[in-house]
Amino acid sequence: MEYRKTPDAVARLSQEQYRVTQENGTERPYTGEYDHHFEPGIYVDVVSGEPLFASAQKFDSGCGWPSFAKPIEPAHVVERQDGSHGMRRIEVRSAHGDSHLGHVFSDGPREMGGLRYCINSAALRFIPKAEMEAEGYGAYLDQVEG
Repeated sequence: MEYRKTPDAVARLSQEQYRVTQENGTERPYTGEYDHHFEPGIYVDVVSGEPLFASAQKFDSGCGWPSFAKPIEPAHVVERQDGSHGMRRIEVRSAHGDSHLGHVFSDGPREMGGLRYCINSAALRFIPKAEMEAEGYGAYLDQVEG
């Protein structure tokens, strides 16, 4: 599968999806569609479709945004220093779509590796386990629980 950012994909984004992914925005805490979503499946970049996170790595951190212990495909997630808002953080972007996803912190569950990828729901599209094969993500079924 080829994953890339296209003008058509960007044009289809909602105002909030555009603000988050293209303008490095952050949705308000506890307002995102996937904050309390725990159905088996995978989360892909809303722009490029590249697989980012599996539901088996999702946990409730209580921070107000979806949290994941690790990416489903590390090569699809780019980390870079972010000094905005007077803070030192590590920004997380999709590799092919160049979408701003959120940030990664070192306060995740120890038993899951200790990281917390704090991700904006607006940057993600969820694909339920039952639809993964049909949508071309069958290779990732072994990373989804249930």
